[in-house]
Amino acid sequence: MRPNLTKDISVEGFKDFYWLKEELQSFCKENEISSSGSKIEISNRIETFLRTGEIKNPTRKSKANKKMEPQVDLSLDTVITENHRCSQNVRAFFKTVIPKFHFSTYIQNYFKNNVGKTYCDVVDAWYEEKERKKDPSYKKIIAPQFEYNQFIRDFFADPKNQGKSREKAIKAWNEIKKLPGSHKYTSN
Repeated sequence: MRPNLTKDISVEGFKDFYWLKEELQSFCKENEISSSGSKIEISNRIETFLRTGEIKNPTRKSKANKKMEPQVDLSLDTVITENHRCSQNVRAFFKTVIPKFHFSTYIQNYFKNNVGKTYCDVVDAWYEEKERKKDPSYKKIIAPQFEYNQFIRDFFADPKNQGKSREKAIKAWNEIKKLPGSHKYTSN
């Protein structure tokens, strides 16, 4: 039986169960903890609070402290900087080069991890990713906070579940998320 998420829950009890982001945010508001950020960031703040009573503030840098870059004419020679923003202006530029361009997770991460490279490199990375997606074995990486998505993918990857409905997968998820421990799909 899943316990209630209160400040009296043990750290182990908290970590053993699946919590919706909305539940985590509600707990934060009740305990005057910041509820902003990703599910993982919020969970880490709650864990710290349960362990020590300490209220940690988000570690994100304030936008006011970031130096805004001057508006520049964008070209394939534009260099990716540390403060790069995936803005409407940048999207509009890439749509002139790649008509079906959008900011996929892969491309957003490419910008973050390739400071110093150029927009020409981004175009190459876009087309390389497009080619990878043509491979039938290609699977997008699912970030750890998306446990439900990973469970559903793994459920349908199990040959025993071939032909089963999405409703059956969701039912299986709803059953496992109530239990303590791992919420990963396992074949029974």
